[in-house]
Amino acid sequence: MKKNYLAFLSLLVLITSFGCKHKEIPSDTGSDADVLELIDAMTVQEKAGQMTQLNLDMVCIGEIYQLHEPHRIDSAKLRKAVVEYHVGSILNCGGHSYPRSQWLEIIRSIQEVATTETRLKIPVLYGIDAIHGANYVSEATLFPHQLAQAATFNPELTRQTAEITAYETRAAGIPWNFSPVLDVARNPLWSRYFETYGEDPYVCSVFGQACIRGYQGAKTYPVAPDHVAACMKHFLGYSGARTGKDRTPAYIPERELREIYLPSFRAAIEAGALSIMINSGELNGVPVHADHTILTDLLRHELRFEGVAVTDWEDVIKLHANHRVAPNLKEAVYMAVMAGIDMCMVPNDYDFTRYLVELVQEGRIPESRLDVSVERILRLKQRLGILRKAAIPSVQDFPEFGSAEHAALAKSVALEAITLLSNPGDILPLSQEARILVTGPAAHSMTMLNGAWSRTWQGTDSSFDDTTRLTIVEAIRKRAGSTVTYAEGCTTDSLTNISDAERLATSCDVIVACIGEKPSTEKPGDIQDLTLPAAQVELVQRLLGTGKPVVLVLVENRPLIVREIAESCSAVVMAYQPGDFGGEAIADILMGITNPSGKLPFTYPRYVNDLILYDHKQTEAVDPGFGFHAFRPQWPFGHGLSYSDIEYSGISLSHDTLTSADTLDVRVTIRNLSGRDTRESVLLFIRDDYASITPPVRKLRDFTKVDIRAGQQREVHFRITRDDLAFIGKAMKPVTEEGHFTIMLGSSSQTFYFNAR
Repeated sequence: MKKNYLAFLSLLVLITSFGCKHKEIPSDTGSDADVLELIDAMTVQEKAGQMTQLNLDMVCIGEIYQLHEPHRIDSAKLRKAVVEYHVGSILNCGGHSYPRSQWLEIIRSIQEVATTETRLKIPVLYGIDAIHGANYVSEATLFPHQLAQAATFNPELTRQTAEITAYETRAAGIPWNFSPVLDVARNPLWSRYFETYGEDPYVCSVFGQACIRGYQGAKTYPVAPDHVAACMKHFLGYSGARTGKDRTPAYIPERELREIYLPSFRAAIEAGALSIMINSGELNGVPVHADHTILTDLLRHELRFEGVAVTDWEDVIKLHANHRVAPNLKEAVYMAVMAGIDMCMVPNDYDFTRYLVELVQEGRIPESRLDVSVERILRLKQRLGILRKAAIPSVQDFPEFGSAEHAALAKSVALEAITLLSNPGDILPLSQEARILVTGPAAHSMTMLNGAWSRTWQGTDSSFDDTTRLTIVEAIRKRAGSTVTYAEGCTTDSLTNISDAERLATSCDVIVACIGEKPSTEKPGDIQDLTLPAAQVELVQRLLGTGKPVVLVLVENRPLIVREIAESCSAVVMAYQPGDFGGEAIADILMGITNPSGKLPFTYPRYVNDLILYDHKQTEAVDPGFGFHAFRPQWPFGHGLSYSDIEYSGISLSHDTLTSADTLDVRVTIRNLSGRDTRESVLLFIRDDYASITPPVRKLRDFTKVDIRAGQQREVHFRITRDDLAFIGKAMKPVTEEGHFTIMLGSSSQTFYFNAR
């Protein structure tokens, strides 16, 4: 694929007309023809306005990032945006969450001006980052983050989570959600690691599709009034930054791009996702916001995506200011629009709108190019039921908002996500009579349980915490009563009352040390290395020095190196960032009320610079002694224990040979040898034994989750076709080559032959 802006411009001229006869505004909004009539009636200024997205701060009382409290609409600013500049979309929250009633008043004020004071009376499309629940709506349900959801290996839970997130977001009058993140987490240094579904493209694809079905409901239009439009992000290669720092260059060969980073977006498009957000960084030396190859050739022509492509925050500005590919902002606007963006998240001025109008008036961008984007934007509004009218709900219209049922699901997701990483002496589950010391920076912190995107962007302001929810120590006390003591010991990066923790340890039976990282995301979340802060290492080491058993609970937004302490602890539990009900879920797991069933959706590294992934190539496993033992993570992808003893029997195949027209049935029997019911995530890996492109040692090709009663067994069934064996070949297209393949389930494996005839 080559960039060819002139060819693209010429194509637009051939497809659509430069001229625009301003017909009367259609009164009916029920058909696709109404969208085209609206476009035909628009001026260039109105079209440029529809392609403009502003920050809420631009229409509120006060200065940008310094709004008056409580935040309120400034009528004059709003009219400037919507009436004078014809702005079609507004986003964000002004810095923190609002009660639902305040959101409804803000949305009502915006839509009243848009639908009564503008010539075309088109409502504004409001967007928000509802990342793990309606996190900018006070008292909304906060779920575990995406990484934790992936650890459940239960995509139906994610579908339900997304459905409730949509319900509670729409309850605030907001129809567009900038979620899910479909980036694949290949570098744990990256600050948005926790926002992904992990390191495997298949897991990201399956969970991404489930999330979109939950947000948007059935694949029909218009979207139901209790659902929202999903926005896939960030297209493409955003998580592959070479340095691991946010918004820094990625250099990704085309094969890797197609093998690892593209499948989740392709799957989401097939699921009907209505919009997409563009990667803020540069890919192979070209900022993606200016890359016609990615945004038009790949996204539109190859993937056939028909929805709205929105930029990320200030990213057109950054083509000039940061990437330095545009000598000025006007050229940046030209590059982004001609590359293929539909809507610019400006977000704090009107320069994009003005320059876009100038570029059309100068003949550099044909008006027909705007028509293409405006049609996509108006069709999105039409599909959301807000093309010409915006019904603002009342509080009574959403009676299940923040309900006990929603809370129960949030806790269920956390329970299935929490992953038991080690328990060599079976110290877990804890006895309810045990004297327990709970300590560490995450022990009594709701902000660490919720992470970023929790009522504020970075999620660090505890004044917005829901104080009705329980921290880890509060939840353990609820389960074990007066036998539980607490001392913080240290913050995330400095010692506090560590001597108190040591003193209390002398009279306890077991120590629960809750450690992790201060919440952060995007550029503020950049770190230098994955080393656990020294204060937390010292806390755990000194507690280990007391001779008492230590249970390590990791409340992390990415895997931090815990080698120095984890191998001396009596048990290690990965809690991820489990949300408002994470404290209760952790307590239930530790006390044995629930049997853990989570599995790692990523490879947990043992050393800072030893970041080999589970689907590595054979040569990456070669050690200095020329054996194949270099892959030694702290815990591998898919690892997760329970309090039950699970045994996999041998694999049985329906055929020794699979052909292109056949399906291979794979069966494995799983036995629960313990006296405790359990749930087991069954992961099916396949290895292409020999291929024209060096094959990975294994690839996840399917998974399911099953319940197994105490002392019982369960047969699990998978079906494999030639598509499950495919890889990106030399022609950069999926290919399945004839030869032997090995199926791996648990510790069992079985080989079969693929006959291409």
